Amino acid sequence: MAKRTEKSTANKKQRSFEQTLWDTADKLRGSVESSEYKHVVLSLIFLKFISDKFEERRQELIAEGHGNYVDMVDFYTMKNVFYLPEESRWEFISKNAKQDDIAVKIDTALHTVEKNNKSLRGALPDNYFSRLGLDVSKLAALIDSINNIDTVEDNETDVVGRVYEYFLGKFAATEGKGGGEFYTPKCVVKLIAEMIEPYYGKIYDPCCGSGGMFVQSVKFVENHRGNKKDISIYGQEQTGTTYKLAKMNLAIRGISANLGEVPADTFFKDQHPDLKADFIMANPPFNLKEWRGPDELTNDPRWSGYDAPPTGNANFGWILHMVSKLSENGVAGFVLANGSMSTNTKGEGEIRKKMIENDLVDCMIALPGQLFYTTQIPVCLWFLTKNKKEQHFHDDRKSFRNRQGETLFIDARNMGSMISRVHKDLTEEDIAEIARTYHAWRGEAKDGVYEDVPGFCKATRLEEIKANDYVLTPGRYVGAAEVGDDGEVFEVKMRELSQTLYRQMAESKELDSVIKRNLEGLGYGK
Repeated sequence: MAKRTEKSTANKKQRSFEQTLWDTADKLRGSVESSEYKHVVLSLIFLKFISDKFEERRQELIAEGHGNYVDMVDFYTMKNVFYLPEESRWEFISKNAKQDDIAVKIDTALHTVEKNNKSLRGALPDNYFSRLGLDVSKLAALIDSINNIDTVEDNETDVVGRVYEYFLGKFAATEGKGGGEFYTPKCVVKLIAEMIEPYYGKIYDPCCGSGGMFVQSVKFVENHRGNKKDISIYGQEQTGTTYKLAKMNLAIRGISANLGEVPADTFFKDQHPDLKADFIMANPPFNLKEWRGPDELTNDPRWSGYDAPPTGNANFGWILHMVSKLSENGVAGFVLANGSMSTNTKGEGEIRKKMIENDLVDCMIALPGQLFYTTQIPVCLWFLTKNKKEQHFHDDRKSFRNRQGETLFIDARNMGSMISRVHKDLTEEDIAEIARTYHAWRGEAKDGVYEDVPGFCKATRLEEIKANDYVLTPGRYVGAAEVGDDGEVFEVKMRELSQTLYRQMAESKELDSVIKRNLEGLGYGK
């Protein structure tokens, strides 16, 4: 009990600390565009973190009697730590926080870090702070707040990772509709990881945002006692500032990844043309319009065997791109708008039909609304694979049964809990239940025997999907949930409900009379 109390207190303290830091950062509002100030805050948190790691390693070398080597870069890189010249260290920034040229000093620090560490090439903002013309007192207050983070006090708690994630989520929520495209809700990312189990091989995200899918993949491997050296990460991101966010986010967590040489459009400048991935995780922009011209990419090899996706919506462009990147035994899990499950617009229905007939669709999940900061439109998860035959693995995954010609539908719309007035989250129990259902259906003995549950899940044959015009909406297949018998006699229940209704109708009539009298009293009678 004592341990639980201590843990609870620690968590409360951590939440409070994160909130305090957020409040300080929020003071930059007004002096910086809301879409910009996340880069200000996250760049400084990044600088603080790598500086703390540097100082920790430096003290370690001195303690080991290697004081003569404290300025040799190799002694840092061998421990996956960035070497920092004096002008790039947090201590230097903190000491000069109230100086008029602090913005220039921060820019210089970031530039020097990037110049001295190849893995960060193109990752850090370039002359960003100087160009923004920030108020020195507000910037100093922010530096003071970040100064209070002890990033190496306890490696297990991943303080910076938590702060970074908290800020990404808060920025996404603050920017609201049209903003936050760099961030996919953590519960959605975690659900995809728990479903596809990326233990081993190549993981790819063609529109990786801030790299959340990769972070969760590594967490999945670590939580299941796997080795993160067994996975290699490939990604691509079109937006330059988000590409930098991803690089910093991954560097903070010690995750090495190939995000391509430059930020680039996945459709027009594929950074990994020869890649065949074992696991694909993605949250493509919803219903992206005019993603190609009418005469562009019409015969692209990625659509081989299918019609070219329509120019008015990129959803099936993303799907076919991912199918083309899947290895023979690979599995893809990604988010799309619900319309993708039933649309017949401009050839999309034909592409979906062909994918179903090619037996690519493994599982479909309808998610509850209000999960995303960026949109209120309902969304779903697609899971695709090219191989539904019986499979056995040399990693920690359990054997899969033969499920050729079958697709699993899960309706999770009634799951989740409200975490604010407008946002919902899937709980750990929700995620575990959905993933367990999928794994049981795949035949994994550890998850028990699969059974259809009316209103929640249904294993369906291709013939049934065909009879439903190749629509993949789970609600069509899972049916209605069984209503429990409350033991009350129907006639008694009906009498009570009728009396309640009559009483409410009488009250309504009385209220109408009051309203009429009030209106007449104000001179607005008939």
